[in-house]
Amino acid sequence: MSDTRQFSDVQAALFDVDEAPSLPRGQPQPSYIRDHRARLRERFLNGGPDALPDYELLELVLFRAIPRRDVKPLARALIETFGDFNRVLSAPAARLSEVPGVGPAVVTELKIVAAAAVRLSRSRVMQRQVVSSWEALLDYCHTAMAHREIEEFRVLYLDRKNVLIADEAQARGTVDHVPVYPREVVKRALELNASALILVHNHPSGDPTPSAADIDMTAQIDAAAQALGLTLHDHLIVGKSTELSFRSEGLL
Repeated sequence: MSDTRQFSDVQAALFDVDEAPSLPRGQPQPSYIRDHRARLRERFLNGGPDALPDYELLELVLFRAIPRRDVKPLARALIETFGDFNRVLSAPAARLSEVPGVGPAVVTELKIVAAAAVRLSRSRVMQRQVVSSWEALLDYCHTAMAHREIEEFRVLYLDRKNVLIADEAQARGTVDHVPVYPREVVKRALELNASALILVHNHPSGDPTPSAADIDMTAQIDAAAQALGLTLHDHLIVGKSTELSFRSEGLL
């Protein structure tokens, strides 16, 4: 038995729990699956991600998790369940596991891709001036938070030159509420020797319109920041397809 076949069998035994029931161990991958995967990879390499619809891009991700089975039905089922490629990647592991055919290997692969996307987006804004990378900052906030199913509150801390020095999740809540403590926000700013901050949170409903509680909480943090000589540049609310800026809306 070749080293490649040995590795494949060991890998399947350890990780490919999503594949059962499937091909018997050791049986070669059917040619129609192998050819389909080769064509899909070629289209991706030649045309980029825009050459593939969401379900086919998702197939490419699933190839690694389920190496010997047709994954097109599963890719379509995931898209139908969650709506699009981004929402599949952002879905909680527990909800992903409710989809028939999804096991630990698929969940792990999807979460690796999601983490890579967030980390790449984050690298484009960390240690850079916010003013000169505002669009990149919005892209990062959208990538990291737009498709989450619960509210998350983050604070971006900046130095005197408005360089982003820290990005921290302060709290996670429910589908329509997240607890925020103004004292903790400004206390952390002092610990980091930050001079300014930007608040960011998401609305899982998709609508970035601020609630009365959002406006009140922002006013409290702004007052606490000003008392300590800190500047609150903005509060961004991230919806499914757009963001709302308190500064642009005259709320700050």
